Order: sequence, then structure tokens, then C-alpha cells
Amino acid sequence: MSEADSLIEQRKQKAASLRDAGVHPYANDFVVDTRIADFVKAYDGIEDAEALKAVDKVHAIAGRVMAVNKMGKACFIRIQDGTVDVDKGDGEKVGRLQLFIQLNKVGEENFELLSNLDLGDFIGATGTPMRTKVGELSLRTGDFRVLTKSLRPLPEKWHGLTDREKCYRQRYLDLIMNEETRAAFRLRSDVTNAIRQYFLDRDFLEVETPMMQAIAGGAAAKPFMTHHNTLDMPLYMRIAPELYLKRLIVGGFERVFEINRCFRNEGISTVHNPEFTTLEFYWAYTTYQELMDIGEELLKEIAGKVLAQPKVEWMGHQIDLGAPFARMSMLEAIAKHGGPEGEGGRDPAVAGPILEKLGFEPGGMSPGHMMVALFEHFAEDKLIQPTFVYDHPAATSPLARKKTSDPFFVDRFELFIGGKEFANAFSELNDPLDQRARFEEQLSAKAAGDEEAHDMDDDYCRALEHGMPPTGGFGLGIDRLVMLLSGSPSIRDVILFPLLRPESAS
Repeated sequence: MSEADSLIEQRKQKAASLRDAGVHPYANDFVVDTRIADFVKAYDGIEDAEALKAVDKVHAIAGRVMAVNKMGKACFIRIQDGTVDVDKGDGEKVGRLQLFIQLNKVGEENFELLSNLDLGDFIGATGTPMRTKVGELSLRTGDFRVLTKSLRPLPEKWHGLTDREKCYRQRYLDLIMNEETRAAFRLRSDVTNAIRQYFLDRDFLEVETPMMQAIAGGAAAKPFMTHHNTLDMPLYMRIAPELYLKRLIVGGFERVFEINRCFRNEGISTVHNPEFTTLEFYWAYTTYQELMDIGEELLKEIAGKVLAQPKVEWMGHQIDLGAPFARMSMLEAIAKHGGPEGEGGRDPAVAGPILEKLGFEPGGMSPGHMMVALFEHFAEDKLIQPTFVYDHPAATSPLARKKTSDPFFVDRFELFIGGKEFANAFSELNDPLDQRARFEEQLSAKAAGDEEAHDMDDDYCRALEHGMPPTGGFGLGIDRLVMLLSGSPSIRDVILFPLLRPESAS
């Protein structure tokens, strides 16, 4: 028997001992009336031990056992609950509390039950506030109950859980042991709430659109496929909600947003997970220039709410979200960071030979695709401070409105921070004839082998034929935003359950 199996067997025997003593090791009748954070908030300001002795209010508190120190006829147990871990400045945390249990208070029979207690168990205790001789706020316990017997031991106390792969696979252990992980996911919740409130304050309607779609559209990406048995039809997990949200604009909802999951059957990296969360919003009568202002305001407001300051350390850079965001065209970005000057980035005679030297095969690329390849090679990873890059080629933007002054480009921008794309936005194409023609171009690209090209969506074209007002649309990757604000180097650190290979195959 392995050491782990031996420890589990010992804990099973302790659970049996509790049952023999008439204690249900998985009881469900203990009523909690005070959470640890509330207990600390109520009494932490009372430094005088004698003053605390005068408090006769009895509190019922429960939590997971994180430390046990039995000293003769007294026992100190540190428990942890789900309340927010806020540093008080002395190293202790609001979400943790010490129980002080004395034999003469709980009786010999109950005190003996402590021998069946292990780290990881859940315990419920009732008692009054006190301070120990060293001044630590504690619960003078008059009674206690074992509520849940943990059969598997927690990671070793001093080293904790540091194996990142194990943190991702057993997130429950990561959350128990690592305060930084709990803080990151609380921050994620704060970010989502701040985004939601931003749009609700501006009279937007929050909506939900289909996760399973008959036609994969709204972005250039390879979809996941599934099948509906009753209807006997193939379906796609959505790659973006865009085309459904714009149908709502047609229907008269002039301000809509959605925070939800998208799915793309693509590679996995530190910034890519096949299942990810986005914000998309659509605002009638706005342009892509106005969306830059809105996007900048949104990120500044989120940072102010969740961090209370605009600067963050991420990927070895200090990012300043408080300063004005830079704005430049894609051609300007290419030229600034070592690519061809001026119009050379859109000229196949200039761009083609450069790309060939870089190892690309420009022969099958349109001028627009050449330009994007130059941008990705020369400029993208150099855009560290928040930067809007506008004037994308129409060839790579099948849903965006063509630029009136130069139809080679569209009214579109992307936001880059730390060399990574965070947002994509444009003035929406609302000309149904142009949209149908662009879908047809995408069909040709798909027939030529482009797995990310759009399919034709006849119903969406029909919706546009009923008329969609001039509209701006904006998509933001929430996972990457949380990575930035939490200083996390990997997207797996901000997704509770990231996709991983099965353990047996790893």
C-alpha cells in the first residue's frame, strides 16, 4: 500500500470512529450564523482582552481545518471559510480564524473527538470572542461538531501546492491552498461585474444568443462541430455572437451586449484556450472612432474599480492604463517597427519580396493578407502600451464597413496591450449587397482550402435587407483582460477549469 493510500485508509478509520461515537462525519444540520469576515470585522477593533471577555454574544462559525495544535488540555484550531481574504497588515487574513478549545469547556468526551480531526476536515463551532495571550482574535469555543471528514490529505503545509499542472487539474486544491489563486478569480468576478455595470449604466440591454449555431459565423476561426440527433442536423459551437447581436440591432434594440463563452477549434498556448469568454457590444449610430473612446473609457473604469490604480505589471512590462491610449494606422505601425515605409505595406511589389525573405509564400496571398502578415511580423509584439491600430484591409475584414475615402481599408481597429490583441471593433457593414458579395468571396476562399473562412448566412443577409442602422460593434477578450489586471502569465491561471489533455495521456 502506498503512503497516500495508507493515509486515506487512516482517515476512513477515523470517519468510522466518529460514527461509532454517534457523530455523523457528513452532518448537515449545523446552522452558521456568522461568517469569519463578519466576526473579524465586528471584533478586530477591540484590542482590550478584558473588554472582549465581556461580550456574551454566541456565534456559530464553520470552516475548513487548516492547522491543529493540541497542547494538553487545550487545542488551537485554525479554520478557513469562503470570505474574502483581506490583509490586515499583520499577516493574518480575514478569511481565517483561530478556535480555542479547552477540555473543561467542552467536556472530556467531546475533547477526545479531536483525535479524529485532520487537516482538510470541516468543523462547526459555537462560542464567544476572545484574545489569546499573544493578542490573536479567536473564538472561545463552547461546543464544536465535525461536519465533513476529509479522506484525502491536503498538500504538505510548508511547500503547499506549487505544481502548476496540478493546480490546473485539481483547481479545488489550488483554491484551498493558494490565496493568490482565490484573489485572481475574485478579481475576475469583479471585472465581469464592472463591465456589466458599465453597460447597464448606459441603457444597454444584456442578451443571450445561441451557443449552438447552424452556421458558424461572426469571426474567422475554425469551429467545433456537433450533431443534433432529433433534428438530424450538424451544429457548430459558436465562434462569436456577432451576427445574432446585429440581428437584434435590426430588430430595434439599439444598444445590446453579451458576456459569454465562445469556442474555437484552434491551438492552445499561454494566451489561447479553445473555450474562452468575451464581451461583445453593439451600439447604433456610433462609429469606429467613437468606439476607440468608449473602449479606452471602459478599460480605465474597470482598472479603477478593481485595482484602484491604473498601472499594472504584466509579462515584464509596466502597463499604464491611465495614460491616453496610442492610435496609429496599420501601415504606420508597420513602418514604425522596421517594415516598409508609407504605402509599401499595401503594395504587393514591395511587400511580396520582403515576405518571401521572411519565409512566407506570398504568391497565394492578397495584398491585404500581405499587409497583415507584415504587421504581425514587424509590429504586433512591439505594441506594449495600450495602442489602437486602425485601417485594416478589407480582405481580412468581411463584416466591417469599407472606408469611404479608400475601399482597400475598412473602418476597423484592434487594441493591443503587451504585444497581444485584446479587442477588435469596427463600423459594421450594413449594406446587404456588399455583405452578400463578401460572403461569396469567403466561400471561394473556403473552397480553396481556408478552414477559417465564413460560410454564407442567407438569413443574416435577409435581416440586413430589412435595414440595420449605422452601428459600431466591439469585442473584448475577458480572459486576457483578467490576465493583464492580475499580472498572470498564462490564460490557464485565469480560467477556473482550462482544457487539458487527459492525465493518462500527459
